[in-house]
Amino acid sequence: MDPVLADRLQFAFTIMFHYLFPIGTMGLAPFVAAYTWKAARSGDEETARIARFWTNIFAINFAAGVVTGIPMEFQFGTNWAAFSRRSGAVVGQPLAMESVFAFFLESVFLGVLLYRRRGLPTPFAAWSAVIVCLGSWLSGFFIVATNSWMQHPVGYSLARDGTIRLESIAAVLGSPFLRWQFAHVLTGSLLAGGFIVAGIGAYYLLSRQFEEIGRRFVRAGAVVALVFALLAVFPTGDRNGRDVTNYQPAKLAAMEGLFTTTRGAPLAIIGMPDVATRRLIDPIFVPSILSFLAYGNFD
Repeated sequence: MDPVLADRLQFAFTIMFHYLFPIGTMGLAPFVAAYTWKAARSGDEETARIARFWTNIFAINFAAGVVTGIPMEFQFGTNWAAFSRRSGAVVGQPLAMESVFAFFLESVFLGVLLYRRRGLPTPFAAWSAVIVCLGSWLSGFFIVATNSWMQHPVGYSLARDGTIRLESIAAVLGSPFLRWQFAHVLTGSLLAGGFIVAGIGAYYLLSRQFEEIGRRFVRAGAVVALVFALLAVFPTGDRNGRDVTNYQPAKLAAMEGLFTTTRGAPLAIIGMPDVATRRLIDPIFVPSILSFLAYGNFD
């Protein structure tokens, strides 16, 4: 096997497996904050039990994300050493900011939630849950900022030896490509969080245990999932796709199996790419839809 292909496959598997857990963390954090805050204000013991339950689930997911993220960071050096040497001055900045600011913020206040478990949540615990939520989102922002720079590099200069120098961290964190990319990731995370909560509630209802709590979970999860399913498509998904069209047209064409520029480009529902002959084998096309998705018109 080609070593480059092997590196790509290994890194793809690592990052896809890891990605499941940050999505769960970012999606469940608002539920932890909401239930903890509600329990602290109402003094309701059942709501406090729910808050503790979701804090435990969140903590397990958070720990799994940390464990699976470590091999991914190592693979920047083992699989893509030349890239790391040349771009480390830029890529390392948002990754370091994620560790120093977001990760420690999230982990410290998660510890507060986990170890202050006796009695009802206090206002301090409620604010801790809010900070955990903000920390998880901030962590996602810095990670997506790193990926965004790799997709659309800004705020850098090339040195004579070919290394990349950071010129403006503000430009990196304020990249036009980053805005809708992070918004899309965040809406997708909240969609996933809604399905997780609704799924646990559905399990309780089907197993005929904790049925009242199950109904609360299904209602809350379904509402959140419905709202963010719509937002994940429009505007965040649409605008993120338009950014790919504007900044990475060749990537869009490769993703969609479009080998030649054409007006009224069709969307391939299915097809096997044949790079040698530059065509799709046995494709099923929807006429002009790719042009509409990319540019907002059928031409």
